[in-house]
Amino acid sequence: MTAAPVARRRGRAQRHGGAAVTLIGPFVLFFLAFFVAPIGYALVDSLFTRRSSGLGLGPPERVFVALDNYVQALSTPVFVESLGRLLLFSVILVPMMVGTALGLALLLESGKARFPRVFRVVFFMPYGVPGVIAALLWGFLYIPATSPVLQGLRGVGIDLTPLSSDTVLFAIANIALWGFAGYNMLILVAALQAVPAELYEAASIDGAGEWQTIWRIKLPLLRPSIILVTVFTIIGTLQLFVEPLILRPLTTAINSDFTPNLAAYNQAFSYGNANLAAAMAVIVAVMAFVASFGFLRLVNRKGNRAW
Repeated sequence: MTAAPVARRRGRAQRHGGAAVTLIGPFVLFFLAFFVAPIGYALVDSLFTRRSSGLGLGPPERVFVALDNYVQALSTPVFVESLGRLLLFSVILVPMMVGTALGLALLLESGKARFPRVFRVVFFMPYGVPGVIAALLWGFLYIPATSPVLQGLRGVGIDLTPLSSDTVLFAIANIALWGFAGYNMLILVAALQAVPAELYEAASIDGAGEWQTIWRIKLPLLRPSIILVTVFTIIGTLQLFVEPLILRPLTTAINSDFTPNLAAYNQAFSYGNANLAAAMAVIVAVMAFVASFGFLRLVNRKGNRAW
């Protein structure tokens, strides 16, 4: 082999490597700056605390305390209660979200659906409403004095109080369901549209009905997308913050430590304890990682057994 072809190949490899760096470099830079760096800063900040020096005349000193902030957070009863409340919220919302998104996707992609494109847009529209606005809108619908729905139900003898201590979690779950079911539905619709039409034709020739086609063809092929939607929902539920923050002035059932994220927010901005807030945030992040990773391990193990 002569030197000229080798040189040309090296030149092409260098050009391709330069193009790859040019295309991937900005993403890596922003990913490190706005994702990895804040996580690292929170981890480091959770290992320190600020203490006044002497008589408190000078600036507070930054003291390394190792895991003391984590111990303090986990030994605070209201914070532990908020963790349990968050897990309960996940148990309520995740099945509702996955079931609703899956049901809407199957309805829109059935052969008998009318105007599926119109309804896809209608179901997706709530996702375009910012979470703060959505919580405000639903807050007015949850107050009997301003809600025409509750007033109408009261007129027929049905008295509902969505923001009471017994039902407030379901009220918040309804807001999240309204806002994100359409987004998750589109993920499942895209997966259904990728299924070859020949499979449906073969099932119809074999005499399979609509329900048999769903159970034997659609749901097995939708399994990866359903898992993806479930993981997204698990992570999203553990980030619960906006809805309780907006609804808090409307009810006494929501306090400053209603969720771990709300507790961390108040520790940082109301009490000035950013180190304890960082420890609380890290605990929630670990919970999200354990929950999502554990769910993936569980479904993969079941999938391997079925296979």
